[in-house]
Amino acid sequence: MGDSSDSVSVDMETISVAGKEHLVKTGYGSVSVVVFGDQDKPALITYPDLALNYVSCFQGVFFCPEAFSLLLHNFCIYHISPPGHELGASVMSLDDPVLSVDDLADQIAEVLDYFRLGKVMCMGVTAGAYILTLFAIKYTQRVMGLILISPLCKAPSWTEWLCNKVMTNLLYFCGMCSLVKELLLLRYFSKEVRGSVEVPESDVVQACRRLLGERQSPNVLRLLEAINERPDITKGLRKLQCRSLIFVGENSPFHSEALHMTSKLDRRFSALVEVQACGSMVTEEQPDAMLIPLEYFLMGFGFYRPSQCNVSPRSPLSPTSISPELFSPESMGLKLKPIKTRFSGEV
Repeated sequence: MGDSSDSVSVDMETISVAGKEHLVKTGYGSVSVVVFGDQDKPALITYPDLALNYVSCFQGVFFCPEAFSLLLHNFCIYHISPPGHELGASVMSLDDPVLSVDDLADQIAEVLDYFRLGKVMCMGVTAGAYILTLFAIKYTQRVMGLILISPLCKAPSWTEWLCNKVMTNLLYFCGMCSLVKELLLLRYFSKEVRGSVEVPESDVVQACRRLLGERQSPNVLRLLEAINERPDITKGLRKLQCRSLIFVGENSPFHSEALHMTSKLDRRFSALVEVQACGSMVTEEQPDAMLIPLEYFLMGFGFYRPSQCNVSPRSPLSPTSISPELFSPESMGLKLKPIKTRFSGEV
């Protein structure tokens, strides 16, 4: 590889990038898991938000060269799709069980058993963050750490409950129609990227809209009903025995929920990163903003960036792009402290 002072160098030959899909049979039905990387490495499991899968929810952050080198160097990635949300999924059978959020959390435990995994790192977005948090509460010894993006922990507010009910009826009678897509895009993205009459919507929103059109509406309806009936798990947060890193977009409809969750976690082992001019899905809208917090968070577990990765001065990993607070040894080292770091929308 040629040397360059303004590029990220990743030794592609040392990292397996070919994903392999496994259809794992559990007591709660079959679930698709796409595995990337060396299965001898520690495991990082992901769980997407409503109506999404790993392609539409995590591709942004995993396709950043810096994040690629950091995560694939240290982990084998297990992308778990909610039942019926995998690529090319067919309509779920009426014989398939209707799962609650507790069932979905227990299903993750069976997936870990299938792959013979011990403690895992978890990364989830909104509904997926809730399910992984519930999993961590129920199976405390199986979770190394939580990376949560715009997470939920309370029962739905009246506003969310009503919006979900509208989507439920639309999905039942009209399928994945234009209005359902618009409501979901409002859930995921800030107005800056959704566009307006004068400004076209961004490429990432257009791609997400296309992928939503591929979802089977009865399958999305099942997950939506489970999420809309979720219980408040705030009291269980104190049971968590792992470190937690929370990202939330400043313009996310779940911004206050993320702040509430952070306030209830053990302040010694949790940190909050707020991203300006961003919606809920930081992984797709502003994945660059996640890089340095992720790197410092993972250092606390002994994970490091590979030595052959050269970082550009213009990269988000440049010290000029992040608050100096993150560089204090206490904030993201062996002992985390609650911090509030704001990222500019421009790098």
